[in-house]
Amino acid sequence: MAERRVGTVTHYFDRLGVAAVLLTDRLHVGDRIRVTGHTTDFTTTVDRMQVDHADVREVGPGDDVAVHVGERARTHDAVLRLE
Repeated sequence: MAERRVGTVTHYFDRLGVAAVLLTDRLHVGDRIRVTGHTTDFTTTVDRMQVDHADVREVGPGDDVAVHVGERARTHDAVLRLE
């Protein structure tokens, strides 16, 4: 399965299980993503995203989006979309 880098984790909110991601490519609810880094490596489906506390279904390059990931992500982890 091919992977394409779509962003980088800029912050992780552990109480919420949410990663703040600065995007370099488009991301949609329903996309399958892999979060990987020095000590991180998990795959999940994007079930919800928010921009400025408002739910969104699609975001693009340059957006800073909150993505519910459910597992611990770390600053500078890569976010890859599985294609």
